[in-house]
Order: sequence, then structure tokens, then C-alpha cells
Amino acid sequence: MNINVRKISTFVEEVHIEGGKRADKPITTVVVAAVLKNPWAGQGFCENLRPEILRIAPVLGAELTRRLVAVMPAARVEAYGKAAVVGVNGEIEHASALIHTLRFGNMYREAVNGSTFLSFTNTRVGPGALLSLPMIHKSTTGQRSHFLTATFQIADAPGPDEVLVAIGAADGGRAHPRIGDRFADMAEMEGEKTPA
Repeated sequence: MNINVRKISTFVEEVHIEGGKRADKPITTVVVAAVLKNPWAGQGFCENLRPEILRIAPVLGAELTRRLVAVMPAARVEAYGKAAVVGVNGEIEHASALIHTLRFGNMYREAVNGSTFLSFTNTRVGPGALLSLPMIHKSTTGQRSHFLTATFQIADAPGPDEVLVAIGAADGGRAHPRIGDRFADMAEMEGEKTPA
């Protein structure tokens, strides 16, 4: 894996009680994040990002996927997402470049038998920022119970010339979902329409 990775961090959270009520089953969230040298650092404005995307994204996607499913087996994954943040010397486009390619996302999607897009965050931050990784259901985009956000931080990352790339998964939705889904809203709103 010769893509200048400085470190890889894994975060696991289990929610047992939410709102003072015990969940039917603990909800586990896993995030695997890699911190690597920004391949475009120090080059000034780079018009063509594609060569580095092709070199890095598939390797990074495969490694993060391998590590995530080692912690949470693919059959347990119900929700998923991704995030990329660039250090203060980089462009947000640098972070976006590494995750917004099928060469990165398809490996993860296929490994966990997903069919929806991977919801995402891409932004610029300093080291130690609290990061958000949004998730949706892996096959039903309107299932609001699985609109989740994993938060994590790495004290020394991303450095000014680094990119932090992460994928996340959950083995369930929120502990006590009670707001319905998009499809129920759509049906209700269609029923509320009155003829002109």
C-alpha cells in the first residue's frame, strides 16, 4: 500500500440506551479512517487530478473496506457512508477526488451488498477537528431510521498537507425511530392534495 498513509484509526461505538430507554439490541457503529499525504500538496493549482485518483482511490477503498468488514462483518451492515477532509493547505477538491469515484465507493458497496449511493462529507479542517460521517440505509434511501451520523476525531490529523479519508457502517438504525420514512410522507402529501 504505497500511497503515503501515515496512520489508520478505527472507531467502534455501541449504543445501549437512548433517551433513557434501553434499545432492543445495541446499535454498533464502526468508522475506519486513513490519514495520508495529500498527493497534490505543494504543487499549486493542479488541473488534472485523475492520475492520482486512479493510483490512490482503489487501493484506499480496498484497504478501508477490508478493515471495516473485519470489525463488522458485511452481513451485519445496514447503513453506510464516507467522509474525506483535507488539511488547511489543500483544496476541498483534493478530499473529494479520493472518495467521489466509483473506484473507491464500489468496493465498499459491493462488499456489503449495498445498492444506494454512499452519503458523504467533504470539507477542510485543522488537526483534531470533530468530524461527521453521515450514513443512510444501504439499499433504501428513504428509510429515515437509518439516517445516522458517526462522529470521530484524530488529535493530530489531518495535518496541513494531509487528507483524511473514512468509511463508516452501522448494524441498525437509531435506537428508537419514531418519525416515519419519506415514503409515508409522500403518500400522506399525495392524499392531502385537493383537486383544483
